[in-house]
Amino acid sequence: MKLEILGSGTSTGIPVPGCGCAICKSGDPLDNRMRACALLRDKGENISILIDAGPEFRLQALRAEITHINAVLVTHSHADHIHGMDDLRIFSRKEPLKIFSDKPCLKDIKNRFDYVFKKTQIGGGKPKFKLCPVTYGNPVFIGGIPVIPVPLFHGRLKITGWRFGDTAYITDCSRIPEETFHLLKGIKNLVIDGLRLKPHPTHFNFDQAAENGFSTGAENVWFTHLGHECSHSETVKWCDKWLEKNFREERGGKRFAPAYDGLEIDVSIK
Repeated sequence: MKLEILGSGTSTGIPVPGCGCAICKSGDPLDNRMRACALLRDKGENISILIDAGPEFRLQALRAEITHINAVLVTHSHADHIHGMDDLRIFSRKEPLKIFSDKPCLKDIKNRFDYVFKKTQIGGGKPKFKLCPVTYGNPVFIGGIPVIPVPLFHGRLKITGWRFGDTAYITDCSRIPEETFHLLKGIKNLVIDGLRLKPHPTHFNFDQAAENGFSTGAENVWFTHLGHECSHSETVKWCDKWLEKNFREERGGKRFAPAYDGLEIDVSIK
């Protein structure tokens, strides 16, 4: 299987509208970042699991040539993570799409997209959702694949990260509780929130993301939900220096880099 990063940017996306900074004006395509979301899929087994659906989901789906979706995993209900959910209607024509998240997030989705759950006139298409609450640490099975929801903190807000086999995706976090480190034991790959160099009240900065990311035991770590303070190339250099400083002889077995839109990560479910 592969985990494809559909979007690796912060809540504004990059370039930021109205911003004239060097990153937003960059000619490097790796500095163009849609809002954070990802896709876990196995084309051979016809399995496609979406993680979040932000405002650019339609564009991301076209670029990634998504033809179907088995289920959606939602991290939390902030606009940059769910405000593309109406575009899921094309993938829910035959049967309702299962939407997995914690109960408070599902309640927000039901309020935000209330028309989905009401009887309305014929026409004016709308998606069909089946809201599926999760229990942290208990796997849900999608196409036979066990997916484990793990608790995170986005400031004071408790949200959901996801583990599948040897890989985990934990965006929008500023604290990883001890129980989650236990649930992430044995992972090889980790995509983790790394907003910027400076501290932030509800997101890991680079140093915090690096320290927490490698504390899970992961061999390969990628930042996501990146802002426009550093270019892709500058962030690559920062990651290289951090590895050299903190691991030295051991760094040969590790990979550390910023994610980018279109990045594909090999995932083993065994």
